[in-house]
Amino acid sequence: MSDSARQLIEKIDNQTAKVGILGLGYVGLPLSKALLENGFDVIGFDVDHRKIDSIEKGHAYIEHLGQDFFDFLKETKKFTGTSDKADLVEADAILICVPTPLGKHNDPDLSYVLSCTELIREIMRPGQLIALESTTYPGTTRNEMMPILDQSGLTCGEDYFLAYSPEREDPGNAGRSAGEIPKLVGGVDDLSTDIAMKLYDQVVAKAHRVSSAEVAESAKLLENIYRSVNIALVNEMKIVLSDLDIDIWEVVEAAKTKPFGFQAFYPGPGLGGHCIPIDPFYLSWKAREVGHNTRFIELAGEINTSMPKYVVDKVSRALNDDGVAISKANILMLGLAYKKNVDDPRETPAAEIIERLAEMNCTLSYHDPHLPEFPEMRKYDFKMSSVPLTEEAIRKSDCVLVITDHDNVDYGLIAKHAKLVVDTRNALERVPEAERKARIVKA
Repeated sequence: MSDSARQLIEKIDNQTAKVGILGLGYVGLPLSKALLENGFDVIGFDVDHRKIDSIEKGHAYIEHLGQDFFDFLKETKKFTGTSDKADLVEADAILICVPTPLGKHNDPDLSYVLSCTELIREIMRPGQLIALESTTYPGTTRNEMMPILDQSGLTCGEDYFLAYSPEREDPGNAGRSAGEIPKLVGGVDDLSTDIAMKLYDQVVAKAHRVSSAEVAESAKLLENIYRSVNIALVNEMKIVLSDLDIDIWEVVEAAKTKPFGFQAFYPGPGLGGHCIPIDPFYLSWKAREVGHNTRFIELAGEINTSMPKYVVDKVSRALNDDGVAISKANILMLGLAYKKNVDDPRETPAAEIIERLAEMNCTLSYHDPHLPEFPEMRKYDFKMSSVPLTEEAIRKSDCVLVITDHDNVDYGLIAKHAKLVVDTRNALERVPEAERKARIVKA
């Protein structure tokens, strides 16, 4: 074992190691929180100066982390927020938590990961652990990152150490913070795995060692492709059962009574978030490189990406049944976030639904207690603000369209005063049947 490895292990063991986090978003900040809670100093780096300014001012730009955490970041001396890469020289471990989106043709876009890798190469020194947390295809850590880092003149496994440990964030769900979720750890060599395990073992509920970075990369894809395929299955059943006048939600609840061999998944208006809509395409792309077609996975992707169109068609038909042309309709959408009770709009199906409805010239508004403004996104930039959910707003709408079923919404008010509700989340079921005055169409 090299002196660099021994010194780094000693720092991690006694918690004097400083940890750099590249990317202070929905993954990087929760990870910073777990590290700080377990005694490590954190250097948080982001090229977005607005995030650094928000941290310095104590502004909570990620709602579910809470104002108390941002107050703590502002006051503690154990956290340094920066946009200066030179500050990362002090970091003994550098964890990369940046987006891995899709390109125009659904090909992997590793530009953020690779730009971070090049940035690290410029400031590297002996005795650093580099770990990628972003979702990607098998081989990225070894074949894409390591050659760039080797250009520093340092040797992997001797001077620096390289591993992959995929994030498993589940924002908005209690008991599933970064520090409470088991974590996979796989290095490009055994010593890199050993060192990464020593770090993660101190900050998460359980660090699970795998034999290589490629295994960890593949396991992350499997986790999310599993969800994508099962959501596609229930979405396809929803379409069929709807035409048979059978309620898919009741069917799922019935199937859940089986104590083995079944896990409940639920239909919706389309996939959202930074993983499930994207990960299947990463594996499909890599599979083609080695001569395989992932037909099953790609079919699931087609079904899920068709859901926004299905929802819009449902709205159009439901309005037509009420004698209202969609081009003249006033539609109030409930929810922009991709999942309930969070302020996260990444890859939200609401964006495509808004675009499709806007093309039909209807009048659109939305209410989301977690997103007061529609944020600028890679594909969409709608100048919209959340409207108050009042009796008047509901009454003047020809259709209330439920996209995200946040808990802090008065569904009783909607059920009582709406003419028509198109419900993609079965949200109105929480209102007693006797109190539902609106016509409810499930989509």
